[in-house]
Amino acid sequence: MSAGARSRRGVPAPFVSGWTAFALAALAGAAHALSFAPTEFWWLQLLATGALVALLADAGPRAAAARAWAFGFGWLATGFWWLYISLHVYGFLPAWLSVLAVAVLAALLSLYYAIAGHFWARLRRGRPLVDGFLFAAVWLLAELARGSFLTGFPWIAGGYAHTSGPLAAWAPYIGVYGIGALAAWISGATALTLLKLRGRQARPPVVTLSPLLLPIVLLAAGVALPQSFTHSTGMLSVSLLQPDVAQDDKFEQSHIDAALAWHVVKLSAAPGQLVVTPESSLPVLPTDIPRELWLAYQKPFNVPGKSALIGVFTGDDEHGYTNSLVGLDATHHMTDGSFYRYGKRHLLPFGEYVPPGFQWLLDMMKIPIGNQAKGVDTASFTVGAQRVRPLICYEDLFGEDFAKSVVGPNAATLLANSTNLAWFGKRMIQDQHLQFSRMRALEFQRGQVRATNTGATAVIDWQGNVTARLPPEVEGELDASVEGRIGDTPYAVWVSQLRLWPLWVLAAAMILFGLMVPRRL
Repeated sequence: MSAGARSRRGVPAPFVSGWTAFALAALAGAAHALSFAPTEFWWLQLLATGALVALLADAGPRAAAARAWAFGFGWLATGFWWLYISLHVYGFLPAWLSVLAVAVLAALLSLYYAIAGHFWARLRRGRPLVDGFLFAAVWLLAELARGSFLTGFPWIAGGYAHTSGPLAAWAPYIGVYGIGALAAWISGATALTLLKLRGRQARPPVVTLSPLLLPIVLLAAGVALPQSFTHSTGMLSVSLLQPDVAQDDKFEQSHIDAALAWHVVKLSAAPGQLVVTPESSLPVLPTDIPRELWLAYQKPFNVPGKSALIGVFTGDDEHGYTNSLVGLDATHHMTDGSFYRYGKRHLLPFGEYVPPGFQWLLDMMKIPIGNQAKGVDTASFTVGAQRVRPLICYEDLFGEDFAKSVVGPNAATLLANSTNLAWFGKRMIQDQHLQFSRMRALEFQRGQVRATNTGATAVIDWQGNVTARLPPEVEGELDASVEGRIGDTPYAVWVSQLRLWPLWVLAAAMILFGLMVPRRL
């Protein structure tokens, strides 16, 4: 069949097939990874996804599954290769096993996209707008599945590429997964329309290209959407501490002694109304910290108007140990047990809890406190006129988990993330995680402060802009101000009540609607 010939479903024959198409899909996936931070080429996300659709356009179900899997593997392996560092450098796994583990994880997660590609090849109707609609539906299902099943791992989900760019305006309405589906529809419909132009058409090109008007309108429509759903509750000064401790030094006794002394100096001198330290910045259990040190930590916050959130493990041998933030102020004291406590609730597989049958892997990795107890949800921590909702590390990827805390008259007015990314090296991950925090700010219209061990320590305003940031890989303190906000975005309202179920139902409804359209032969 010639390049300009028509297939049996009204789509021109592809430029490539077989292993060439498989390799190009993997390359498109790798390019897709570049659309996320630190490069943030949001437009590349549309181009890469469009390239995938073009490669799937005339593939049968098996070939479509293989190419979609290759795209997913190229994307995910390129996007979170840094897991190798935690496994090999700090987890002591052999290099070959660490590479294999990252590859296996990317391969398994890519199966979601393989399944999506398989079903799209069966569902498509030979009509660009409708097939783009169906592609968006199966893409959305794949993204939801990756973010939900087996506790979920939605790292660099497609919608995050649009934290910057015109589609960011949709965040307070449909959230990151909705943006990902919208981008998939724009990419799919555009790619299929352009492919259709390659066929020998009786109609003028301007008629053939007319379906592109709707994707263009949707791409630009965000500027017309109302964007202000919250109002100010005032400013809060913050001091965010960044110790810059190498992960292989963190649990050495010499460092522990230095860290305990460092906190006395830094907590006492920090000028902010709220002082936040990174995740587990005190690398020992509270019971192993002498009482006189806790009195020293507590002293600066015994007066009204000064508060701290300090990263430390809490618990005991009987009940397990929880990655926690303890809050100190004039009414919350560590020494008498009245401290505020937030315990991490969404645990990371293999790093913080052990899936059944994988204890042997944890034993090989020698991760301290690698099997942790899950925390319980608590009220926000009140700091002056602000109510601060703590989050620990990658919990802020799961907005559906804490959406209830940012709706209603007593909602949190500010998010505070405490993180240690030293496990994963210096490249890519810090900027990626900062991008995810920016998306949460857009979805809920809440500012977020981030205190990290090695980066990215930053302040994000309610519109997702980074207003202050410490350079990575330096010891320092970020003193800045952040605005608290109250009010409910449309996304916060529905996701707080129904979690992500409306998107699952929407995807199913989109498929049913698409199937009602007759197939063009």
